[in-house]
Amino acid sequence: MAQNTQTPARPRSVDPDRAFLRNAMAEPLLEREEEQVLAIRWRDDGDEKALHALTQAYMRLVIAIASKFRKYGLPFSDLVQEGNVGLMQAAARFEPEREVRFSTYAAWWIRSSIQDYVLRNWSIVRTGTTSSHKTLFFNLRRIRAMINDINGGEMSPENRAKTAKALRVPEKDVDAMASRLAASDRSLNAPFTEDGEGEWQDLLEDDRPAPEESVMQSHDAEKRGQWLYEAMESLTDREKLIIAERKLGEEVVTLESLGERLGISKERVRQIEHQALTKLKKSLTNRFGDPEEAGLI
Repeated sequence: MAQNTQTPARPRSVDPDRAFLRNAMAEPLLEREEEQVLAIRWRDDGDEKALHALTQAYMRLVIAIASKFRKYGLPFSDLVQEGNVGLMQAAARFEPEREVRFSTYAAWWIRSSIQDYVLRNWSIVRTGTTSSHKTLFFNLRRIRAMINDINGGEMSPENRAKTAKALRVPEKDVDAMASRLAASDRSLNAPFTEDGEGEWQDLLEDDRPAPEESVMQSHDAEKRGQWLYEAMESLTDREKLIIAERKLGEEVVTLESLGERLGISKERVRQIEHQALTKLKKSLTNRFGDPEEAGLI
């Protein structure tokens, strides 16, 4: 009797990235009411299951936005990871009471997080992360194509003015970004003279704060802490406790936990927190003007 000598087929390995994408795209979308419930459970109770359900439902949004940035040559998995960071930031900051869908709110944070990552990693030389730089980096090539300025080199004054007007940025920023995008990365060890004397890294500026600046920053931080402590004296003991646990601790205590400790509802805790923050801002404003501009809150 002849034996079957055929080698059994090996099971096909599953690409984990492809499996992740497939699973993410298969997640059902949430209705507005479902978003509200999950967001409130996460914000008020620290319910991690609610956070997981909320973010998992919108991983497809992360993938869709990340795919638009593939042309910059960065690993797609890294783009998705950075988009996920933005999604988590959106979940942390989302206010369910506002008439905005979580998906609409999260899209801004996801896109911003991915854009920051692209700007940090597209070149070994930092391109810049101001709003003007971001706008130019992600739109300059498109605008130049629209006005038929496709040589990629120095822009004419007329085209520079058109681009600045279209993107609402200064002309000098247009010039700087056009030059930056047209240039290639240069090795910091390359000599900057023909005889090989000196390297480009020798011209790098040390942007660390000077010793006297560090001392001033430390002194200012200490003073701000003292002013905040003095402003806290305008609060009741219960208000001080809630502000300390909700705003000043390393980990935020949930409204429900504080409510159980104080023997009140979590909604009442939220009301007291809002009242306390209003009193704090008023106290600081009376002493220093706008506390946000002064860097106090």
